[in-house]
Amino acid sequence: MTDAPRARAGTPARAGGVEAEAGAPRGDPPAGAGGVLVIGYGNSLRGDDGIGWHVAARLADDVRMRDAVVLRRHQLTPELALDVSAASLVVLVDASEVGEAGSIAVRRLDPPSGAGPAWTHHLEPASLLALARNLYGAAPTAFVVSVGAATLEVGDGLSPALERALPGVVDAVARIVAGHARA
Repeated sequence: MTDAPRARAGTPARAGGVEAEAGAPRGDPPAGAGGVLVIGYGNSLRGDDGIGWHVAARLADDVRMRDAVVLRRHQLTPELALDVSAASLVVLVDASEVGEAGSIAVRRLDPPSGAGPAWTHHLEPASLLALARNLYGAAPTAFVVSVGAATLEVGDGLSPALERALPGVVDAVARIVAGHARA
């Protein structure tokens, strides 16, 4: 018997042991279908750029996220558009070069109006929403939680400032999800 599922690269974790591959072409329902999708992203081998991965790991074990799908990714890719379109709420967590180290910024995200994103191997958050809307006809409520980085140098650990901020980032995501559940 195993413990509760944990977020891993390539496979989302969901309470109850249900796992599905993001964007799986074999007819499986998309990750986050009708529910909450949290994506922590960044380069886990570049210091504070890995904050999204650390947050996702904590959220995967957090009882407040029991009905959420939590993913860890190196970057936002077009393949995530199906999963995003199927969710009712998407929360993206990443490091930022803007702001004081450890500062937490939350902003609501709207897809850009117009033709949509240019095709590329990675996307900005708003472009991912636009792609979901353009390809699948739905762009859910979405938020970006950004954390000011102290260092983006090679290394697999967080700076002391981001280690201290980590619980607050997890709580910020949980508050967004709780607010969505009440709405």
